[in-house]
Amino acid sequence: MADGMSGAPSLKGRVSEDEWRTRVELAALYRLAALHGWDDMIFTHISARVPGPETHFLINPYGWYFDEITASCLVKVDLDGNIVQETDSFINPAGFTIHSAVHAAREDAHFVIHLHTVNGVGVAAQKDGLLPISQNACLLQHQVAYHGYEGLALNHDERERLVADLGDRSLMLLRNHGTMAVGNTAAQAWVGIFFLERACAQQVAALSAGRDNVLIAPDAAQAETKEQGRGIGFVSSLAWPGALRQLQRKSPGYDA
Repeated sequence: MADGMSGAPSLKGRVSEDEWRTRVELAALYRLAALHGWDDMIFTHISARVPGPETHFLINPYGWYFDEITASCLVKVDLDGNIVQETDSFINPAGFTIHSAVHAAREDAHFVIHLHTVNGVGVAAQKDGLLPISQNACLLQHQVAYHGYEGLALNHDERERLVADLGDRSLMLLRNHGTMAVGNTAAQAWVGIFFLERACAQQVAALSAGRDNVLIAPDAAQAETKEQGRGIGFVSSLAWPGALRQLQRKSPGYDA
């Protein structure tokens, strides 16, 4: 269990209150991803826009596991991935390609979560994408965008195509690659990725019976559930405090 004693000097009181709050929430997202088994060793990323007039963002230091992340160890960068704080850490430039694209294009993209989970990649690699075969999938399906695989995200030219595919949606399946969620708040991003990952896991489980043996939800039920799914903002406000309490019990120290 991580305890927050990872060696990064505390930045509490050395950055603005708004930046510190964002750092704590972003560190919580990393720890929650690890807690659910959604990390990929030192790969994949979660980022956050720093409140203020500068176009600055926070992202994980390359080489740290998700269950080690603290508010103080997060690295502040500009839109091109240049580090704009004093730190011994560095970032994975490929990781910020995706995040910089979304942050630059979407004013509401304060938090961006990108994962490489087994189930998420499994569904992203399936021709039909996310199928309306579970309640979670029906709730989310109209929010999910798709982006074709282009290899490791090293080519900055891909950013334009990625944001065009994302449009105004809050969730994405990156084909053969993984999942992504965008949120105005950490809570919204977390609940979005949670439901998407759960829907992907349910689909992988259901398809173990073969495609012909899986029930597609009736059209009327899909339409009804789509409307019911518009309350994700309210649900996230209820779920987030509980997620933070869970971290205090199981992975304390993220807020150091």
